[in-house]
Amino acid sequence: MKRSRILPAVPAIAALFLICAIFLTCVSAEAQQLPQPSSQPDSLSNQDFSVPPPAPSRVRKATPRPMPFLPGDEASTPATSLEFRPADRMSQQDRDLVADAESTIGERARFAGLEFNQGKWSYQQVVCSALPGHLFLQFTRNNGTGDVSVFSASIPRTGDGQVRIIPILRRGYSLFSPAPVNALTISAFNHIREEEHADATPGWLATGLCYAALAGAHPQIGSPEEAADQKLPTAPPGRLFISLQGGAVISFVDVAAKPRPMQWTMTFNDKGKLLKATHSAAPRAAEKAIQVPTVEVRGKPVPSADPAGKAILIK
Repeated sequence: MKRSRILPAVPAIAALFLICAIFLTCVSAEAQQLPQPSSQPDSLSNQDFSVPPPAPSRVRKATPRPMPFLPGDEASTPATSLEFRPADRMSQQDRDLVADAESTIGERARFAGLEFNQGKWSYQQVVCSALPGHLFLQFTRNNGTGDVSVFSASIPRTGDGQVRIIPILRRGYSLFSPAPVNALTISAFNHIREEEHADATPGWLATGLCYAALAGAHPQIGSPEEAADQKLPTAPPGRLFISLQGGAVISFVDVAAKPRPMQWTMTFNDKGKLLKATHSAAPRAAEKAIQVPTVEVRGKPVPSADPAGKAILIK
């Protein structure tokens, strides 16, 4: 009886041993798949704690805009007026240039309808320090009140360039639009400046005075009474506006103009090309401001009164 009770328990025990063997086999296989620890101990000195480089910035750096004129460059050599030199006081070298260019000047003046071969013409030299590579002349024929003809001429001092004329008046009338704002005057002035091939930036006020003279004015900065006594202000009261977008605007008042002072304004791009010129009666407040005996010139830019904040003002 006891033997018969033990026999049924044998299969159960065998099955239990089989299950345990299968379990141990599975555990051993999983242990072999796990990553093996390094044979060498971890060391902090072997770890890389360097900071990664910062990502490139997407902020655009401001590129300096070229300026056609330098702020404050008139402080050392202030320009107050231009010299109009009579023909008999011109240098022999300049008179020779006029003689060589006389036929070309006459031909181009006649082409513009200025009747250069009629009447008595006279000329004087316009001494322009901002454009030293050219000789400038202003021709006049005065047949009495209301019958005055005027034109300017430029002669290159070197072989690089050509003789140009700028019509101003024909028998008291403008040939086209008034010379100070005429597109032909602006174009001729730009060509003259290109022919200069200047190594240094010219003075902004001297450049403005030269343009006004070529357009027919005898520009003068300062009180006419002081000019008569050779007591011109030691500093120019003109203004230079430099745009933050590039370019510049020159503004000054010609107090010698008759019957009243005239305001000149010239707009240049960042390469120094004249884009626009205006010529109008100066405000009364500007006339009073110009007659101050001395005016301080400041070479550093100061904040502009421009509400858009697009320009700086040089006084």
